[in-house]
Amino acid sequence: MELFGVPIRGLASQLLIGLVNGSFYAILSLGLAVIFGLLNIINFAHGALYMLGAFVAWMMLKYLGVGYWPALFLAPLVVGVLGILIERLLLRWLYQLDHLYGLLLTFGIALILEGVFRQMFGISGESYEVPDSLKGGVDLGFMFMPLYRGWVVVAALVVCVVTWYVIERTKLGALLRAGTENPKLVQALGVNVPLMVTLTYGFGVALAAFAGVLAAPIFQVNPVMGSNLIIVVFAVVVIGGMGSIFGSIVTGLGLGMIEALTKVYYAEASAVVIFLIMAIVLLVRPAGLFGREK
Repeated sequence: MELFGVPIRGLASQLLIGLVNGSFYAILSLGLAVIFGLLNIINFAHGALYMLGAFVAWMMLKYLGVGYWPALFLAPLVVGVLGILIERLLLRWLYQLDHLYGLLLTFGIALILEGVFRQMFGISGESYEVPDSLKGGVDLGFMFMPLYRGWVVVAALVVCVVTWYVIERTKLGALLRAGTENPKLVQALGVNVPLMVTLTYGFGVALAAFAGVLAAPIFQVNPVMGSNLIIVVFAVVVIGGMGSIFGSIVTGLGLGMIEALTKVYYAEASAVVIFLIMAIVLLVRPAGLFGREK
């Protein structure tokens, strides 16, 4: 059976790949949106911290014997602590300056991290085994679904929905947004705004590390895995709307699917379709699909 000249089974498999890629776009763009929306920092180090999450998981397995499931929690924690140090020692001095300074600083951090790991491990990449409990797959009739890829989609959706709910629907999220818009007033009410900002940055980069651990069994763990992805993720954030949590999630998943469909029907355009959509969105709605017009 075919749909527009493409076998259903092949189309469904390609859409699953698109959904997996979209899951990574969604988690990474969500972390960027959290950091920009609440701290007004364009975090160009996000891709390097995604790479670092994958390497931390790999090193835990190789040198400490720590398996995938503990690493899924420990690696984001380690990278989150590094993010807290970066915010406390470096970024805190830039909040009152133009966004360009934060972008340049985080770009420099990304280059340093990538350079250190290139020197230590080269660029050939390291393999990371799929956990035994998620090996194999299920034949759904219209497609064969590898268990691990299904897990990646489910895990990404759960993390994205929980993060959106906490920031948009809870008292903690209200305090975070208020602390960004009027920090002096919120601090006068007894809230430790600097600590809240620091933890927010740590959480944002922990999301990147979580995506890195999810990606480790699918892609080669190598120093350039973040730089290969971050430009696309920034395009996703721009399309969804800078700082829009909901926009990052929906746009990330949607663009992953569009990219997959483009590979099926017009493969030559698959590398640029996201940037073409970004150009159109910026012309029609500069704030992004879900961003707030000023």
